[in-house]
Amino acid sequence: MKAIRTLTASEKRTVRLAAMVLAGFLALFVAYKIFLFFQQRHGAYLKMATEAQQLKIESKTYPDKVAMVKKLMDDFQLDPAKLVKSSVMAEASAAIQKAAAGGGVKPGAIRESPGHSSKKELGTIQFEGSGPVTSVISLLHRLPLLGYPLVIDSVQFTSDPMRPDQIKLAVTILVLDFEQWKKTEAPHA
Repeated sequence: MKAIRTLTASEKRTVRLAAMVLAGFLALFVAYKIFLFFQQRHGAYLKMATEAQQLKIESKTYPDKVAMVKKLMDDFQLDPAKLVKSSVMAEASAAIQKAAAGGGVKPGAIRESPGHSSKKELGTIQFEGSGPVTSVISLLHRLPLLGYPLVIDSVQFTSDPMRPDQIKLAVTILVLDFEQWKKTEAPHA
């Protein structure tokens, strides 16, 4: 067996220097990794804090929006959750006829036609009727309050030569496609 040679002072110094450099390098590497870990955690914290602040700001506007939508729903007696797209046209037409008959307007011809999806409408209802001026005006005032997304597009009044105290009414009513209008809302709303 060979005897292990002893190191000279110069070699010992070189080994100590190499060990210190290696220990320093390892310390710097570990410190760098720790720094990256905490920087990543801090970035995630800042992102979450920003999102929380944004949600806090958005949540402050919701009570106002809820109150406004509730007021509109109450004013127009409209509940979009209860509307079914396939039957809205028929139900709106029936509600118009019922409102006309209940208000003293004699319903005439009613024609329904499909709407243009590009214009966000389900269809068009053309309603004709006749009655006293006050009843006709009252009917026009009640149309948006029937509980359906109705918009009066055009109105035409003509006198009734057979009955001078009555007028004829021809009105074109758009039935809005409430589902398409929902899609245009803001994503957070």
